[in-house]
Amino acid sequence: MKEDGGDPSPAMPSSDSPTQPKRILDSPSESPKPQKLLRSVEEGCGGGSEGMSQNPRVQRYLVAVEYIGTRFSGSQRQPNCRTVVGVLEDAFHKFIGQPVSISCSSRTDAGVHALSNVCHVDVERISKRKPGEVLTPHEPGVVRRAVNHFLQKCEGDITVIDVRCVLADFHARFKALERTYHYRILSGPELLSTFEKDRAWHVPEELDILAMKKACSILIGSHDFSSFRATGCQAMSPIKTLDELSVTEVLPSLYFPSIMERSEMESLNGSLSCSKTSEHELPANSLDTSRMSIQKNRTDCCQGFGHRSRHRCYVITARARSFLYHQVHFLLVRLMVGVLKSVGTGELTVSDVERILNAKSVTAASPMAPACGLYLGNVKYDIP
Repeated sequence: MKEDGGDPSPAMPSSDSPTQPKRILDSPSESPKPQKLLRSVEEGCGGGSEGMSQNPRVQRYLVAVEYIGTRFSGSQRQPNCRTVVGVLEDAFHKFIGQPVSISCSSRTDAGVHALSNVCHVDVERISKRKPGEVLTPHEPGVVRRAVNHFLQKCEGDITVIDVRCVLADFHARFKALERTYHYRILSGPELLSTFEKDRAWHVPEELDILAMKKACSILIGSHDFSSFRATGCQAMSPIKTLDELSVTEVLPSLYFPSIMERSEMESLNGSLSCSKTSEHELPANSLDTSRMSIQKNRTDCCQGFGHRSRHRCYVITARARSFLYHQVHFLLVRLMVGVLKSVGTGELTVSDVERILNAKSVTAASPMAPACGLYLGNVKYDIP
């Protein structure tokens, strides 16, 4: 794509001219000066040739983004809807002055969040001052800062977290080796905190985590997942390999220590852990103490006026090489989470999970978990 934005580095005036550097981005006066924002390095993209395009006029960038999915109508561009790709394309358009086409590695539905979703985009950098002159591709750091400059002016619920130059044939979707999803559940009778709204699935009942772990073990491995295939799934085969399915109890993400916990942490120099020793090297009683600490943090908080009871927080993680794009994998994860939650509440037994898997019919599964608790955690690539 042609870029009308020109060289992001400010043009230095000649010694006999008072002309000031030309502004290349239209922004309000209170915003940081674009020429500082887009300071570049002239040596080339990334300082090396590993990811440089074979076409010197076009550079392909691999872009990782995080976003809160609540106000998005999914990741793919849709007419008259606010989508992840649509917002990204608009930000790139403002940066380079020409429309671009962005290809996303993983589709997410409305309300689904991402810790790291990946896409690729092709950019042709043409000088604005000298139309037709091809300039050195922008350094990845310049692209990240410039695009974030425009994204933060639009809701602020999406951020570019990484950019890398790749070869012209590198495809964000087809080169993906593995995808990891996380699902957050908050368990407890109290109303969900305002700060957790649309960030997790609130389950009022207590959950039997041991039963849920046993159910996970049934689903791990290669199986016919027809019972967990959503309507519209275009995968050629229902036989997939689930490399990981786990349930972990963690501290809530918005966690503020009580007075008792602060006193306890002071004895550990303000740290939750007093050692860098790996878990495998710790004695068994140390691991028990760690688990007891989570239990204690749930129940020992001050219950005076104005203090709310904490929920128990569980994260279900699903990781697979076979989460293919057309498999609508985020729906598969939500269906599995729905079954695991039912096991945790006692509505289903571990034996029922095996029965559902063998039924090979989506009608046998429990209702699907809501989108708000699902996070695309990571997309793995083999990048030199």
